[in-house]
Order: sequence, then structure tokens, then C-alpha cells
Amino acid sequence: MTLAADAGVVDTSADAPAVRKAPAARRRPRTAWVAAAVLVPFGLYLALFLLWPTAIVLTRAFTPGGELSMAAMTRAVSGTYRSSFLLSLRLSFLSSLIGGVIGVAAALALRGVSRPRWFRSSIDGWAAVASQLGGIPLAFAFIATLGSQGLVTRVLAELGWDLRASGFNISEFSGWVVVYLYFQIPLMLLVMMPAVEGLKRTWEEAAESIGASRFRYWRHVGLPVLTPSLLAGFVLLFVNAFAAYATAYALSNGAGQLVPLQIRFVLQGNVISGEQDLGYALVAWTVLLLIAALAAISVLQRRVTRWSPR
Repeated sequence: MTLAADAGVVDTSADAPAVRKAPAARRRPRTAWVAAAVLVPFGLYLALFLLWPTAIVLTRAFTPGGELSMAAMTRAVSGTYRSSFLLSLRLSFLSSLIGGVIGVAAALALRGVSRPRWFRSSIDGWAAVASQLGGIPLAFAFIATLGSQGLVTRVLAELGWDLRASGFNISEFSGWVVVYLYFQIPLMLLVMMPAVEGLKRTWEEAAESIGASRFRYWRHVGLPVLTPSLLAGFVLLFVNAFAAYATAYALSNGAGQLVPLQIRFVLQGNVISGEQDLGYALVAWTVLLLIAALAAISVLQRRVTRWSPR
């Protein structure tokens, strides 16, 4: 203790910061208790409605009939169910690729746009709503527009263009892709906007100052910086399309061959004797796919944070 402290005078020496940090250290336990009180209900929620059901599904999938076996998991990716997985993977990949390309193009086009002021906020609001708009309302909107008796279908028929004759059907693969793009494009836009805004103008100016063309700038600077966000966005769109259920159910009247619809069909008890655990195996494959996607997104997000503005 210094003489100044003994005299009640404020000490400006190197010992002073340690003295000032003491109250903060005393407050830290209380802050930890408050954080724990907030997180405990959330943790219980996750445990009851995510971890516990997932554990039951995985247990039933890997122990059909009470014995450890891969029979149910193998059956879930063979025959008709293999075709369902291939169809779901093809739909998810194509809708993610097209939606990702259009979403990235939209994010680049909107980069730096701030006038009029309402325009940018309107785009952000639409993207946030449209990316979560799915299910029965979205399917009904597209059926009323592009269905066999939809408004656009009838108008095009009057103009001499038969959509069905050209191979488009809202209840089949081509129609599903078009409908899925409605929520895939805005989702990719939301994912890419922060990454695109993170491209600093000074990087372009530095490239121009040393004589680099815009192609070389994007090849050596812009694209490498955006690549982790592009891949993370693609994985997110892929999982989003793979897990979509209500939209596909409404478009196909519940008779589609996509994996979510097969899971519903099996869990309703529509299986042959001895395959009661097949539904759990289908869900288990979907859960494993989601876990792999989450791991990939986590790794890619760590790469993205290296270029994020601090």
C-alpha cells in the first residue's frame, strides 16, 4: 500500500488499475448466475424437444428389434427409399444452385445501394419474410398462379403457349424447383449481404493502383474472401430444401416420393411387418445429414469471421 492510499488520495501509479478492477471482479459471479438463469430454460427446451427425441430416433434406428444392427439403416437407403433420397438430393442441389447464383447476383447488385432510403430497407424486409414463407400458403399461391387452371397458365394458353405441353407441371419436379426458389433466393440474399458488404472499397482501390484489372481483383481477392460465405450459404440452402415438408406435401397432394413425405408415410404405420423401425432409420439419415451440414457451416463461418469488419 502506498503512502497516497494511506492518506486517502487517489493513486495514479501502476497499482491503481488493479484497485479499480476489484468491483468488476466482485460483480462477475452475479452476472454468471443471471446468465445461467436465462440459459437453463433454453437448455431444458433443447434437451426435451431436440436432444431427447434425437437420441430416441438414433437408438431405434441402430437397434431394430432391440438388438444392435444396421438392417434398418441399410433398408432406408435401398429400393424405393433410395430413389426418394436421390430425388430429394437432386431437388435440394438444383434449387440451392439456382437460388444461390441468383441470390449472390442480387447481393452484388445491391452492394452500396443506399438511395432511395426506403428501397434497401424494403428489400431487407422482403427477404426476411420470403425466406421463411413456405408451406400451404406458398403452395396455394403457386397453384393459383401456375397450376393447370392458374392465372398465368390460362393467360399463356390464350397466347398459344401450353405450359404442360412444354414439360412444366407445378406438381412435379420442375414445379417444385420453381416453388422452392421463392424462399431459396431471399435466404441466399440474407446470407451473402453481410459478406458482400464486408468487401472493402480500399481493396479495389489498392488493386487498381497497382494496375490490376477487375477480373484479377475478383479472382485473387473478392472471390477467395466470399468463398466461405458462398459455400456456407449453399449448404444452408441445401438443408433448407431437403427438410422442406409442407410445401412438397401440398404440391403433390401427399403422394410425392421426397424423403420428408416418405417419413410421414412410414411413421403413420404404412410399413410391412418387421419394418416398424424403418421410419426411425429414415429420420436418422436425415438427422445425420443435418449434423454434417451444421459442422460444415460452423467451420466455414470461422473462416468468414477472419474477413468480417471488427
